[in-house]
Amino acid sequence: MAKFSLDSFRSRRSLEAGGVRYDYFSLAAASEAGLGEVTRLPFTLKVLLENLLRTEDGAAVTADDIRALAGWLQSRRSEHEIAFSPARVLMQDFTGVPAVVDLAAMRDAVVRAGGDPQRINPQIPVDLVIDHSVMVDKYAMPEAFQFNVEMEMERNRERYAFLRWGQLAFDNFRVVPPGTGICHQVNLEYLARTVWSEERDGTRIAYPDTLVGTDSHTTMINGLAVLGWGVGGIEAEAAMLGQPISMIIPEVVGFRFLGKLREGVTATDLVLTVTEQLRKFGVVGKFVEFFGPGLSQLSLADRATIGNMSPEYGATCGFFPIDQETLNYLALTGRDDATVALVEKYAKVQGLWRTDDMPDPLFTDVLELDLDSVKPSLAGPKRPQDRVDLDRLRQATEAAFPAGEEGKSAPVPGTDFAVRQGDVVIAAITSCTNTSNPAVMMGAGLLAKKAVELGLSQKPWVKTSLAPGSKVVTDYLAKSGLQKYLDQIGFNLVGYGCTTCIGNSGPLTGPIAEAVDAGKLSVSAVLSGNRNFEGRIHPQVKLSWLASPPLVVAYALAGTTRIDLSSEPLGTGKKGQPVYLKDIWPTNAEIAELVKSVSAAMFRAKYADVFHGEPSWRELPVPEGETYAWDDDSTYVKEPSFFELSESAPARVPTIRQARILALLGDSITTDHISPAGSIRPDSPAGKYLQERKISPADFNSYGSRRGNHEVMMRGTFANIRLKNEMAKGKEGGFTRHLPDGAETTIFDAAMRYAEEEVPLVIVAGKEYGTGSSRDWAAKGTLLLGVKAVIAESYERIHRSNLVGMGVLPLQFTKGVNRQSLKLDGSELVDLLGGGGELRPGQTLMARIQRGDGSQEEVELLVRIDTANEISYYVNGGILNYVLQKLMK
Repeated sequence: MAKFSLDSFRSRRSLEAGGVRYDYFSLAAASEAGLGEVTRLPFTLKVLLENLLRTEDGAAVTADDIRALAGWLQSRRSEHEIAFSPARVLMQDFTGVPAVVDLAAMRDAVVRAGGDPQRINPQIPVDLVIDHSVMVDKYAMPEAFQFNVEMEMERNRERYAFLRWGQLAFDNFRVVPPGTGICHQVNLEYLARTVWSEERDGTRIAYPDTLVGTDSHTTMINGLAVLGWGVGGIEAEAAMLGQPISMIIPEVVGFRFLGKLREGVTATDLVLTVTEQLRKFGVVGKFVEFFGPGLSQLSLADRATIGNMSPEYGATCGFFPIDQETLNYLALTGRDDATVALVEKYAKVQGLWRTDDMPDPLFTDVLELDLDSVKPSLAGPKRPQDRVDLDRLRQATEAAFPAGEEGKSAPVPGTDFAVRQGDVVIAAITSCTNTSNPAVMMGAGLLAKKAVELGLSQKPWVKTSLAPGSKVVTDYLAKSGLQKYLDQIGFNLVGYGCTTCIGNSGPLTGPIAEAVDAGKLSVSAVLSGNRNFEGRIHPQVKLSWLASPPLVVAYALAGTTRIDLSSEPLGTGKKGQPVYLKDIWPTNAEIAELVKSVSAAMFRAKYADVFHGEPSWRELPVPEGETYAWDDDSTYVKEPSFFELSESAPARVPTIRQARILALLGDSITTDHISPAGSIRPDSPAGKYLQERKISPADFNSYGSRRGNHEVMMRGTFANIRLKNEMAKGKEGGFTRHLPDGAETTIFDAAMRYAEEEVPLVIVAGKEYGTGSSRDWAAKGTLLLGVKAVIAESYERIHRSNLVGMGVLPLQFTKGVNRQSLKLDGSELVDLLGGGGELRPGQTLMARIQRGDGSQEEVELLVRIDTANEISYYVNGGILNYVLQKLMK
């Protein structure tokens, strides 16, 4: 929040809630003072408007910015740039560790320049939840949780000690220890307030709770009427250091819900339907706001499920306004009476309260869905927007097999069974999307209970796991008596955190892994997460299907996705009878009755000591000092090479000569393809680097756990085993050709050769480049490989921003032009003809393509630096160098 508001529109007012007096910045008062009619603005834009009124300083935020946002209603579109100041930042440890590494390195840079290291401190509250490091090593046994937690601590002791140092060294920085829950669910159930308040100059000021997070699924909190979204770790660090988020006033797509979900249809089925519909419509870079009478039929947990998958449907956020259900959830999850009272009073006086009979806000576009039309669904096998009706999964699975390989199978050594094409080898109720929703979790438990009672069990080739997003889930599953049935079919607790969905699914058992490899089988994973991109879930799994927790249990029982569960039996019961899904599927009434047992006391008890941690956490040795004592031998935490203090550079159009193409890529290249994730292969550049430092493959851990070491991460950039570089002549993985000699090598090794030869590099790609998680290393690694520019047909929002934030130039082909129309094969040389003129947002520049036969072609490219602030970031070598220079002044 800005220190002072100029308050050009005389909007400051007072209210009283719960016996406490607050000041706030009133939209109605600003409207009366000349701002104009704003009551029909979408709720999301009302939140942004309040943000501008409160932070107006005449520089970053001006009266003209406020008028531009209020004037959005005239055309419901805008090209005006504004500066958004979030109330707080949320991090998880995969993205949080490199952020804290960067802050520590910035302190060192300040000290080297003779400055005070305390200049580098978060200026707004930051919460980091350690949730992405637990792996499913043991499963389907009572001791699985304890074993996995001990392994997590052993593998991550060094980086956890580093985070404990950060917790002590930095102000405004809290860490939720491992074994507590996933960041999104902890945020939903505990950290978020819906309406924030703080002491400022002796006055308590109330305003909407807003945030940015270093995980793209930060949008889960939109279900609680908290406006927030995922940004790259780079942008989050700048926000932590007091920089506003620069953005164009967005288009807002309204999504009207009508009716009510049918019997047997889950919130997961609904979100997969919404994802499919919004992806087809196209909402990348836009806000989505849900409205209509159907909202009153959706629980807060259902709304959070839909908000969670905003990145999958491509939107910046998926927002639900404050209404009575919001208050009910705040009370249910143990928020105190004063918090609930403030939310209600503030929302009503500020025009942020929703009712069924109020006039609808005005939107850029409107879509509609009758909840009654939603069917039981899954999504896959490679993208979350590819929804499949339950009764069509057999056909969808078989369509994904290579031609003529439908009948393949392989015997499992030491057993009397075989693994076949399409068999389920991983069935995971994994955190994030669904485990915050008691209805689907109770549904899974009830289905397990009925299955056990009829004599069903999981198939022996299925790796089963249950990783809830918070300890509250364990509490209510145990108290309802359902956990014991989940245990009996292999869904024992394996940990609290993001496991299978992030690729921390752990190894398949040896014989199963041998059979899959020996048969070169296309096997399946079924998981209750939100991501199923190629190579993400497990390196041996080619088909990954997103499904509700009850369906995850059902497919563990069936053991294959080559089945129509609407008409074929899951298995044979103890009396020899065929058992169908309909025989064990719980009714809505059964589920609702059990959900009533979830109480505020459960939440208060489990969050009472949320920052305390287990003894193994509290006993970690913690380095002391304002600056971090880097260990040169560390393979986890290493001082990065990003930061250098220099004079501000002029905003000139870059000129790049004789650049080589490092990779020539197709459509939908995700940050999973670019950023290092999952396991580290011994024969990869990163694996070789670790082995050179006496780290055995058994101790490699994952790329995510080593995000604090740029040497590991740059070696894993573009190393995904499913990457298809069109220069690699059909070979999958992180390979390319070094030119002009044409030698096939890894992308990392080629990049290092080019660096020695002082050859600049570019990446060329298709549509939706950078889809996926908000991974800062997708941009950092690109920079460290020597890539000066990326040329793509279109970009996903966060990755484009991250490229700019690291000083890499994002360029876009003009309509109708792409690598195919240009007949590129990767052997070309590329000149970017900048000319040194003034660099402006959204301008074009020319590129000259030089072919091996001596011919040349010039192509117009759009510069995807979208705002004036981004110009400053880019020309100064990235946003963090820009902030560092600003802080030193």
